[in-house]
Amino acid sequence: MLDAGLPVRAFFTTRAGGVSAAPYESLNLATHVGDDPEAVAQNRAAVSVMAGAPVSFLHAEHGIRVAEVTRPGEDPAVADVLVTRAPGVALAAIAADCVPILMHDAATGAVAAVHAGREGVRLGAVDAAVAALLDLRSPAQRRVREGMSASIGPAACGRCYEVPEEMRDAVASRHPTARSTTRAGTPALDLPRAVETRLGELGFSSVLRQRLCTLEDARLFSHRRDGVTGRHAGVIVCGVSVR
Repeated sequence: MLDAGLPVRAFFTTRAGGVSAAPYESLNLATHVGDDPEAVAQNRAAVSVMAGAPVSFLHAEHGIRVAEVTRPGEDPAVADVLVTRAPGVALAAIAADCVPILMHDAATGAVAAVHAGREGVRLGAVDAAVAALLDLRSPAQRRVREGMSASIGPAACGRCYEVPEEMRDAVASRHPTARSTTRAGTPALDLPRAVETRLGELGFSSVLRQRLCTLEDARLFSHRRDGVTGRHAGVIVCGVSVR
């Protein structure tokens, strides 16, 4: 488990600590990758124990759709952004190369869990998450972009995430800092850097970043590296202060 460093309980899981067998060993949290459903259920229960609350795991579609969760353990609609302002509700964004992002708004206590893949970053998943958090503020609070913090989880780095040149150009046309090059000199995307830049542009007072690459670090799941594999998660709990 990696501490996300936010004012509320928030962390990123790794591969360790679960019951799934190869090639999903061991803390796989995804239900859509072919793992034994009972093993996934046990793994998710273990993460709920870590969180201290039943966790709502998002169902990603690589877009910008937002879903609000109002009850602990609620199964959310398909969306790449989950938000809540209900104390005791825990949210999780699963990933394995895409960027998991956790957000906290001190003005309202609301939190968000975001899955930001290539298409999500290009289409504006970060902006959608911030807009959803701002919608939970009062009109007066919306005038001041203060009190928001975020933590960016492990993801494929810009030295490893090779893509066709036209794909890189499509993302970089909206997020210039996403433009990168692999060690071999081929076109690549640096999605964590693009997310970090965009959060700064949107007025976040604090942005933390786990500088671990999923392709380089065997402690993490990586779809690009392993093909059939599991998923880790970023988890955040509304209303549970740790600072």
